[in-house]
Amino acid sequence: MLDSRPTGREEPDAIALEIFRHLFTALTEEMGAALRRASFSPNIKERRDYSCALFSATGAPVALGDHMPVHLGAMPLSVESALSELGPLDAGDVVCLNDPFRGGTHLPDITLISPVHDPNRSTPLAYVASRAHHSDVGGMSPGSMPLAQEIYQEGLRIPPVYLYRGGVREEGVWNLILANVRTPTERSGDLDAQLAALHVGASRLLEIVKRRGDTATTAAMDLLVEYADRLVEAGLAHIERGEYEAEDFMDDDGFGTVDIPIRVKLVRHRDGLDVDFTGSSPQVKGGINAVRAITHSATRYTVRCVVEALLGESLPAGGGSMSMVRLILPENSVVNASLPASVAAGNVETSQRITDVLFQAFARALPDLMPALSQGTMNNMTIGGVDPRNGANFAYYETVGGGMGAGPAGHGLSGVHTHMSNSLNTPIEALEHAYPFRITRYSLRRKSGGAGFYQGGDGLRRDVQLLCEATVTLLSERRSRRPSGARGGHDGSPGRNVLIRKGSEEPLPAKVTFFAQLGDVVSIRSPGGGGWGSAEDC
Repeated sequence: MLDSRPTGREEPDAIALEIFRHLFTALTEEMGAALRRASFSPNIKERRDYSCALFSATGAPVALGDHMPVHLGAMPLSVESALSELGPLDAGDVVCLNDPFRGGTHLPDITLISPVHDPNRSTPLAYVASRAHHSDVGGMSPGSMPLAQEIYQEGLRIPPVYLYRGGVREEGVWNLILANVRTPTERSGDLDAQLAALHVGASRLLEIVKRRGDTATTAAMDLLVEYADRLVEAGLAHIERGEYEAEDFMDDDGFGTVDIPIRVKLVRHRDGLDVDFTGSSPQVKGGINAVRAITHSATRYTVRCVVEALLGESLPAGGGSMSMVRLILPENSVVNASLPASVAAGNVETSQRITDVLFQAFARALPDLMPALSQGTMNNMTIGGVDPRNGANFAYYETVGGGMGAGPAGHGLSGVHTHMSNSLNTPIEALEHAYPFRITRYSLRRKSGGAGFYQGGDGLRRDVQLLCEATVTLLSERRSRRPSGARGGHDGSPGRNVLIRKGSEEPLPAKVTFFAQLGDVVSIRSPGGGGWGSAEDC
């Protein structure tokens, strides 16, 4: 698909463009490595809940690191919001934001953005950005993932503001953020790690410019976006024109509303693809509302997966502008929430269901290509209290892996994070070192994956015993509705949340905040993935 014709002395040819493609991708991966090494919290250092990216001078995504899909598809909207509200950034500037209604995802995900300036140019060459999930940003419960009814209960909301101006830290903004969190030392360390990632990204880009020239480098950024768009167009050409519909449901919102529909209609037409979510539920009281950035991110991810599967070729790491895809979102809905909606679980849970319903719609057009559904939840657990070992506040956040759906290429993986989450399971040693916990059981849920010609992956069981009193919040899905199989495969098993107190088990709701006693065990039992193909054909 690369055009190897001469394009002028300053523009890279096809071979040079491929070299730039790998240089830009390596830049974002090195940013991520720097962030991980320098971070303080196990959530970032061990679980790798962060993302880094490179954007052109106009804010177009050039390279998105192989990090968290739910972050990466939304980050372009954060950059767009920062540039539209603050204008082009000067050398030494760093913008901070987490506002879900300005391109953020949910409040714990803080994004830092800075320009890359060449001393020989008056305008930025590009922008680099880092996003990380902070284990606490205030709000009504430790971990800032509460069972809330409005966003003001969820934590500190930050519009695009300068964290640095001309290389000088804005102490008022810095102090304001740290004054509103339960773990300021850890937050300060993680923010510094994000700043280090920006420095690495800027340094590496300037090294590329020094070797290859600023004109060729900036031209390569634009050409990679155009190339990705051509690949998307070529991939969509394999889908027959027509309409393909699907619906799926969220279990509940934590406040009594159940079976909350998400509906999509894909319209493949001459000029591209419309993705229409009309008919999805209005926004609800609980925090499963997804903002526009989340639905944009899930759509971008799913289309990219489908296009790459159809072409047998990877898109450039930025994924292009997706100009061939038009997103239609009803206002004030669970897929396009408005203030003052609570949104903490929209990022982690509803994003997975949006992905599920999109894959089901694509399966109407490409039944032999699409996989069965994966676990469809991130099994979020936050725990906070006072650590009896040192008397300091702690806030723990983790998502738990589960079963991957099987597909036409083989069995689903077991105990992994899928689709909009690309994180790891936190090692037992790291948890027990950092927090007053004891992991009493950590195992696969055998046979929780759906049967089929190819088996769905199994879920996990993770039992966390608390060595102090603490506040616990669980945000999870697929506790009543199973991940469905495909092409005759069986559904995966649903998940369960259980409290084990003095040897007695009692079920916990999918979404709940409660006060746990010393010695309590919180048991997360994640769903299995769906099977693919009829088991009778084995």
